[in-house]
Amino acid sequence: MSEAVGAATDANFKSEVEDSGVLTIVDFWAPWCGPCRALSPVIAELAQEYGGRIKVLKLNTDENPEVAMKHRIQSIPTVMLFKNGQVVEQVVGAYPKRHFVDLVEKHL
Repeated sequence: MSEAVGAATDANFKSEVEDSGVLTIVDFWAPWCGPCRALSPVIAELAQEYGGRIKVLKLNTDENPEVAMKHRIQSIPTVMLFKNGQVVEQVVGAYPKRHFVDLVEKHL
């Protein structure tokens, strides 16, 4: 994981995401998920390119089932954009980087 990408957990989700004042991307993933691994470099690039303007986090759904259940994650990868603690976008599946750039730009 890129050092620009943080880790979201059941324990820190409220402070890191729901109470965050900046646009926050959360990548819901698991180590055994092929499409999740394919999407990982895209998430890392977003974190690097938008560093300081947005927060980028990954949440391992196997290790953090409470948040995954709360947000009704049924398929991974699922990427959610949170603004002022509220979900403003949700994408299920691995998409090209441009798709995520467009979503981020829309909410900045």
